[in-house]
Amino acid sequence: MESLGAFLKNRRDRVTPDAIGLRTYGSPRRVPGLRREELAQLAGVSAGYYTRLEQGQAETASAQVLDALARVLELDAVETLHLHNLARHTGRSGLTEPPEEHPHPRVLALLDSIADASPAIVLGRRGDVLAWNRLGHALFAEHVEYDVPGDPDRRPSIPRMFFLDPLTRDLHRNWDELARIHVAYLRLTAGRYPTDARLANLIGELTMRSDRFAELWATGDVADCTTGDMHLQHPTVGAVSVAYHVWLQPDSPDHRLELYTPNDASSADALRLLGQ
Repeated sequence: MESLGAFLKNRRDRVTPDAIGLRTYGSPRRVPGLRREELAQLAGVSAGYYTRLEQGQAETASAQVLDALARVLELDAVETLHLHNLARHTGRSGLTEPPEEHPHPRVLALLDSIADASPAIVLGRRGDVLAWNRLGHALFAEHVEYDVPGDPDRRPSIPRMFFLDPLTRDLHRNWDELARIHVAYLRLTAGRYPTDARLANLIGELTMRSDRFAELWATGDVADCTTGDMHLQHPTVGAVSVAYHVWLQPDSPDHRLELYTPNDASSADALRLLGQ
C-alpha cells in the first residue's frame, strides 16, 4: 500500500530549501525539494542512515528520529501520526485476511435511540456501511436496498460508491472537496492497517478503475476526517446542506458513527420531508 520510504520521499520533495531558510548559494539542483543529505543534517541524523531509511533498508527508526524528520518536513499532527504508523510496521511483509466486521451492540442501540431524528451511518474500517437508519439511507443511498448492510457480502462501500457510482457522484455538489478527504483518510487507514488484504484490494481496485482516485492517491496526502460539510443535490428533496460529525466507538475503535445535521432552515425542512 505505502512504505515509510515512499512517504518520506513524497514529503521531502515538497519542502523547498527557501521555505525552511536553507541557503543554497545558487548551486544547481536536480531534485524538486530537499536533498537527502540536507534533510538528514537538519534532522540530526547521518546521511547514510537516512538513505537506508528511505530505501527501506533500515529495520527501525526511533520516535525521536521520526519526530525530528517530521519537524523538518513540516508535518502536521495527523501526518506525523501516519509517519509513526508506517515506521511501526516497517519490515512486515504479506497481507492477511481481516476478520469480518460487525457493529457493536452498543452502537446499534445508539443508532436505534437516534431513530430518524438525524441521518446516521455506522462505517467500518474500510468505509463499508455496517448499519444506517432510514433517514441516513434515504439521504445518501436511496437507490440501494435498505437492508444490505446486514449482509457482509453485499454491504455498500462508501469509497467504491463515491468513485465508481455515477449517482453518488451526482448527489454531491462539493464532490471534489470530499473526494480529496476520502482518499487522504483512506491513506491514514492504510498506515494503521498495512496488512489488511481487503483494504489493499480496495485501494488497488479504485486505482485501476478511477482515474481521479489514482491522481489523488499519487499526491500522498493524508488527513483525518472528523467534521465537515456536505452539499447535496438530492433527487427527491433538492438542495440539502448538512454538517457531518464523526463519533469514534471505544468498544470498536475501527468503527465510526457519522451523524448529519442541517446547516440551514431549508435543509432542515428537506430532511423532515425526506423522513416522511
